[in-house]
Amino acid sequence: MQINITPEFRDDADVGAVKAIVNKCVHCGFCTATCPTYQVLGDELDGPRGRIYLMKQMVEGAPVTAKTQSHLDRCLTCRNCETTCPSGVRYGRLVDIGRRYVDERVVRPLSQRIERWLMRETLSRRQIFSFLHGVGRMLRPLLPATLKKKIQVAPAAGSWPAATHKTKMLLHVGCVQPALMPNVDAATARVFDKLGIELVIASDAECCGAIRQHLSDHHGAEAQMKRNIDAWWPHVENGVETIVINASGCGVMIKDYAEILAHDPAYAAKAERIAKMAKDVSEILPSYQAHLSMMATTKHAGGIPERVTYHPPCTLQHGQKIRGPVEGLLGALGVTVRLCQDSHLCCGSAGTYSMLQPALSQDLLGRKLTNLLKTEPQEIVSGNVGCINHLQSGTDVPVRHWIELIDRMI
Repeated sequence: MQINITPEFRDDADVGAVKAIVNKCVHCGFCTATCPTYQVLGDELDGPRGRIYLMKQMVEGAPVTAKTQSHLDRCLTCRNCETTCPSGVRYGRLVDIGRRYVDERVVRPLSQRIERWLMRETLSRRQIFSFLHGVGRMLRPLLPATLKKKIQVAPAAGSWPAATHKTKMLLHVGCVQPALMPNVDAATARVFDKLGIELVIASDAECCGAIRQHLSDHHGAEAQMKRNIDAWWPHVENGVETIVINASGCGVMIKDYAEILAHDPAYAAKAERIAKMAKDVSEILPSYQAHLSMMATTKHAGGIPERVTYHPPCTLQHGQKIRGPVEGLLGALGVTVRLCQDSHLCCGSAGTYSMLQPALSQDLLGRKLTNLLKTEPQEIVSGNVGCINHLQSGTDVPVRHWIELIDRMI
């Protein structure tokens, strides 16, 4: 697909990426078959191909309107279309840039500006979110049903390993997970401890930047990325080679640091190093499968469910292109793992999407849970805090991180 950039955009740092990505699109339409919003709405402009046309027309000088903004807003950024695309179109990167372009030219209504500001300034700040979540839990009986479902009682975090080990890895703890699901980080640390690996937390590290990035606060996102690099860098200099990530939404963002900061001479090389160090837990633990198998109890002991259904997060299977290791590892440890019908489709969480687009989000949640519950699971496991929280809001079947299951087994 050819594109002719107008002078208005030619000096923008990201316009080269826009041109390269759009040029790869051959307008085949395969992406529409796996786009969740196109399946629900049936509108060409609410599918990847239509949105690419909107962004192409924008940088070629067409008027940019609130309608353009709305169609881009309705994208989940699930990147399922990237998995489907035969031409390798990097749609996720394109839509992030396109949203920024639109937001710089179309003023949102005041209510939307306030809502987005509140999300950026609360969800991306660990201490503020933890405080507000605690208040929300106290007021939970008084809250509307939709909000009450989102503020769930988190299981207590178990003990953190006290042992030290020669092998050390950094653990990225993120912004909302410590408050929503404190046991996930603790369970991760316990599993790695059993493997002779000490997980270290850089106290000054913060949100990965994804929340601000996807809400078009690119400057704020880049500032968070740089602060994280600064927080991790002393550990890198001391020999740490891996950043362990147990929230796939954070993982896909951190792996993009190199590209996002490529134009910053002070951080480009460091960002590239950090991006290569970032590993989802599912990329690390299969190497220790034999060791874990020796420690694991049988699936009938210790409260281990016989039937587990795995929901692969979009940020893992489409964003990071990681498919198979979680099911393989759990299966090797004696757990019967199922995938539901249309397991490639988004559950509707998508970071802040469930709050910004509640009707679409709930529609997608209903479709996902219908398919998940057809597998008759005793437990549903996933690998991203947003997916887990969103799915749990619609079912009484326990929804947990798969690392917690392994922690219970060993």
